[in-house]
Amino acid sequence: MKLVVGISGASGTQLALKFLEHIPKEYALFVVISQSAKRVARAEEGLDLKSTLKQWQRPLEIFEESQINAPIASGSFGIDAMAIIPASLNIVAKIAHGICDELMSRAAAVMLKEQKKLLIAPRELPLHSIALENLLALARAQVIIAPPMLTYYTKPQDLESMELFLVGKWLDALGIDNHLYTRWGQPC
Repeated sequence: MKLVVGISGASGTQLALKFLEHIPKEYALFVVISQSAKRVARAEEGLDLKSTLKQWQRPLEIFEESQINAPIASGSFGIDAMAIIPASLNIVAKIAHGICDELMSRAAAVMLKEQKKLLIAPRELPLHSIALENLLALARAQVIIAPPMLTYYTKPQDLESMELFLVGKWLDALGIDNHLYTRWGQPC
């Protein structure tokens, strides 16, 4: 299985890292990092995002958004699914309007044309009407819109358990088995 993860310039790069940590080892991982994501990671977490990912103990390929000729920019490469976590409203607008001027939006367009799973986790609050219209256009194109919304039925004890709930829901939406959160009807 081949999975692309886009990390855009919205707040919440920590959620992207948490998501990547829980992808099963048998998945080939391809990560696209936007310039804005690098700036946000440095501001929020004090991280050099690319260096942090290069030090991981699992194989993954890291791409810059400028690498428009990367294999993931072609449907013939055979990507199975893609998630953009967090998704800035900029990347949401580009995908909704078919603008493929960098690798993340091009890879998303490939998912659409190949009718593969594409999950977008928009990270903005509140949302204005233009953003909502863009998200609606994506939902109509069968994109999974999964914003990072908190839950309370799991009785979260800390930020970590809230993050694991989100990651688990995203994995569920992509059809990736996980046991990261208490499901409805299970004892908390």
